[in-house]
Amino acid sequence: MKSSEIESAVNLQRDFFNTGITLPVSYRIKALKELQDNIRKNQKEIAEALKKDLGKSEIEAFMCEIGLVLSEITFMLKHVRSYAKDKRVKSPLTNFPSSSFVKSSPYGVTLIMSPWNYPFLLSMDPLVDALSAGNTVILKPSAYSPATSCIIEKIIKESFDPQYVNVITGGRAENACLLEQKFDYIFFTGSQAVGKEVLRHAAQYLTPATLELGGKSPCIVDASAKIELTAKRLVWGKFLNCGQTCVAPDYLLCHSSVKEKLIACIKKEIKNQFGEEALKNPDYGKIINQKHFERLCSLINEDKIVYGGKRDSSSLQIEPTLLDNVSWEDSVMGEEIFGPILPVLTFDKDEEIFNLLQNKQKPLAFYLFSQNKKQIKEFTSRFSFGGGCINDCVIHLATSSMGFGGVGESGMGAYHGKVGFDTFSHKKSMVNRKTFMDLPLRNQPFTGLKYKLLKIFLR
Repeated sequence: MKSSEIESAVNLQRDFFNTGITLPVSYRIKALKELQDNIRKNQKEIAEALKKDLGKSEIEAFMCEIGLVLSEITFMLKHVRSYAKDKRVKSPLTNFPSSSFVKSSPYGVTLIMSPWNYPFLLSMDPLVDALSAGNTVILKPSAYSPATSCIIEKIIKESFDPQYVNVITGGRAENACLLEQKFDYIFFTGSQAVGKEVLRHAAQYLTPATLELGGKSPCIVDASAKIELTAKRLVWGKFLNCGQTCVAPDYLLCHSSVKEKLIACIKKEIKNQFGEEALKNPDYGKIINQKHFERLCSLINEDKIVYGGKRDSSSLQIEPTLLDNVSWEDSVMGEEIFGPILPVLTFDKDEEIFNLLQNKQKPLAFYLFSQNKKQIKEFTSRFSFGGGCINDCVIHLATSSMGFGGVGESGMGAYHGKVGFDTFSHKKSMVNRKTFMDLPLRNQPFTGLKYKLLKIFLR
């Protein structure tokens, strides 16, 4: 798309938003229902697109993308009227007589830039939150998942006028042009490197932004963990979507006393879940493209493979791969893996973990498998991370009842449910001062009595 067309698309939405048509909650509910109907109508085509882009099975496509979007819409339809209401707050005596309230207002024209690993979910979820809050949206899906981008564009065109919601496809040129435009809010999901560029461009207009990034999310298994159950849940979370999940456990830190048993159980679970030959499993996905396939292959040290390691360049598939005797100097520990490779490191004392992780970048997720309540409290309190799970992984993002987001290098801001509504809303602090009387306490001339009264009221 030409830069002039992108500029026109943004201006068209600004004119539309300025009419005030998106402000009534009834308009937002109608929009959400329209989106809901068209997602359901196109469910088969969405699953087929996800299969083509990422090799996802129909069940995985529904469980991890389509179903979660429908759940977010249902949640918002139930709660949006409550979220949009003015919220009364207490007024100080110095403002008597008055009432005070907080008014949620949409930012205006928003930009949502989504990634390729969960291309439907991570496009539609923030879209639902933005529309619930009363904004218009320019949606830019990833060029790396073209089949899903195509069905997203189809659904949006069936659901909305482009002056309300518009999809702009394309690659880096379109991304660069979009970031040169003035938006009222930017929501970006992707890598740290691109996130920095988004924030740099947002700064020129002082545009607020939410960044959902990633990082090396640790998974700690202590000596008290239930090893068989740990392996079962860990294998599911790590190799879901071939490891191409921003909150996937990036590496395993296990107590040395349970390492051998844990590795044996992980091997067993990989076979249970994916079969003896995962590359022949029709429900096992693929790496998004050749570039990422080659990057992942370069991270595999053949001498440290204890399970898996096979790859097929024709299908862009890599087996669930387990690496042992890994050190922080290995290339696999130098970057976010974002693939089906699980390095195993060990520790002997808890203090080793504190010393290690407190000096690392703040991860998007943190996982701890333990039965030790004291340790659970200490670990989850001392470390800074976006979110996480105790005795499971990944599932903390699959709810509309609490926010999902990063911290520090893993992002800023959050969304889902009420938190998502608030993310796309500006909170106006309002005072409605009554006119039936006016106390002269704040006006000159100042007297000793006024001063005494202020000391009583303001304390």
